[in-house]
Amino acid sequence: MNVLLLFTGGTISMVRDAETGALHPADIQTFKTYVPELFAGDIHVDMIPFEPLLDSSDLNPDNWRQMAQTVQQHYDAYDGFVILHGTDTMAYSASALSFMFDNLCKPVVFTGSQLPVGVLRSDAKENLLTAIEIAAAYDADGKALVPEVTVYMDGELYRGNRTTKRNAEHFSAFNSYNYPALARAGVHITYNRPLIQSIGNTARGLHVYERFDTRVAILKLFPGITEAVVAALLDIPNLHGVVLETFGSGNAPTHEWLYEHLRSAVDRGVVIVNKTQCNTGSVSMGQYAVSINLLKAGVISGYDITTEALLTKMMHVLGEYGDNLEKVKKMLSVSLCGEMTVD
Repeated sequence: MNVLLLFTGGTISMVRDAETGALHPADIQTFKTYVPELFAGDIHVDMIPFEPLLDSSDLNPDNWRQMAQTVQQHYDAYDGFVILHGTDTMAYSASALSFMFDNLCKPVVFTGSQLPVGVLRSDAKENLLTAIEIAAAYDADGKALVPEVTVYMDGELYRGNRTTKRNAEHFSAFNSYNYPALARAGVHITYNRPLIQSIGNTARGLHVYERFDTRVAILKLFPGITEAVVAALLDIPNLHGVVLETFGSGNAPTHEWLYEHLRSAVDRGVVIVNKTQCNTGSVSMGQYAVSINLLKAGVISGYDITTEALLTKMMHVLGEYGDNLEKVKKMLSVSLCGEMTVD
C-alpha cells in the first residue's frame, strides 16, 4: 500500500533545538530520524512538505486549495493520504476539504499533536503511525475502509466536518459532539462501518471544488447585546453570509430591532444560518416562542452542524453557487457529506 504524507506545519512538524531549546520546523530527514517506523513496515510512505511550513493559525482558503490540489494531483498513485496539520484550525481545514472533494473514494486523514515530534512524551508518533495505517486500510474487495475526510487524534477517528477542538492541554484535543467516532484505536483499530460514508464511484474519478466566498461573518448573540453591535456586523458592505450563533435549541432575544435587522439583511440577499452555541444538540426553530422571529426573518436552520463546518460550507456553497440564491439556501439546508443531521 502507498500513502502520501503532506506536511503543512503545526506542532507535529516541530523539533526542539538542542542548544537554545527553541522550536523550529523539522526537515524531512530529521522527521525520518525521529519516526523510523514510517519506513520499516509494509506501507510505502512518501512525503511532500509545504514550503514554508505554516502555523495553522495562518492557514486560509488558498492553503485548502493547495492541500486539495495535492491530493488530486497524486490521487491515482496512492491508496490514501495523511495531512499533518496544526490542531488550532484543523477542524476548519478538514471541514473545508470534505466539501471540496466530490466522489472521494480514498481516505484523507488529518492528524497533528499537542507536543512536538522531538519531545520525549510527544503524542506525535502514535497519531502519525495510526493515521498512516488508517489511510492504508482496505477490505478484501479492495475498497477503502474510510473513504472520507477524517481527523485522527489520541485513539479516536472522527468525521472531519463533525470535529471541534475542545482542549488546548490534553492529548484528546478533539471531539465530535453530535456524531460518534468512526473508529477507535487500541491494540486493534475497530471501525464502526455503518457510520462511515459509502464509497463513491471509483470509475468516475475525483473532482475538486475550489471556489470559496470569504465574505462571511459570525454573529454570536449574548445577553445584553446591543443594536449597534448587530447593525455594525449585518451592515458590512458586500456581506454574503452570516453564521448566527444562538442560545439553546436556536433561540434569540425577542427584540423587535433584532428581527428588523435580520429581516433587512435577508431581504438584501445575505444568507443567515442559525447555529446553537451548545456543543451538543440541534437547532429546532419554532420549538420556543423566542425563535419564531428568526423563522419570520428568513433565517435558515443549521441543525447540529459545528461552527467550523458551517462557516466552511457557507464559503464553499456561496463560492460555487453564489449567483443562485435559492440554490445556496437549499444546499445550506441539507447535508452534503454527513456534516449535519437533518430532521
